[in-house]
Amino acid sequence: MAEGTENSGSKKKLFIVIAVVVVLLLGGGVGAWFMMGDDLSSDEEVTETVETTKSAKVEPAYYVILPQPFIFNVTGEQRDRLVQVKVQLMVRGDSNEATANQHIPLIESTLLQTFGAATVDQLRTSNGRTHLRQQALFAVQNALTKVSGQKVVERVLFTGFVMQ
Repeated sequence: MAEGTENSGSKKKLFIVIAVVVVLLLGGGVGAWFMMGDDLSSDEEVTETVETTKSAKVEPAYYVILPQPFIFNVTGEQRDRLVQVKVQLMVRGDSNEATANQHIPLIESTLLQTFGAATVDQLRTSNGRTHLRQQALFAVQNALTKVSGQKVVERVLFTGFVMQ
């Protein structure tokens, strides 16, 4: 009689182990199906975005070179530093290029105010410089929106950066 209960106990354990393995395999299969489904939908979204971009007329990019580099002091914990930044603005279309060229003094003033608020610690890291470039873009876009009623500048590019 003891042998009969041992066999039924091991059979129960075997069924439990098989059930757990089947549940894990099903869970893995469902997870993989969801992951593959997300990839397909994102591929479809990328294809739609590319087709939309091709069908929409994208104006050519022009680069407005600001005539002089920006030279300014930044404060640091141990000492102040002198920074020189050469800037170009990326705009789309002839009308935006003309507007940017017309308002270069306003753009230079806005950029100088933005750069003047920077710190040495911010400018030492690439993330800090990227953040400064984003701040400069938003400041220039806001200033030009007040004057011309549209965002003229698409990107602010640092083409030269020296900190001493």
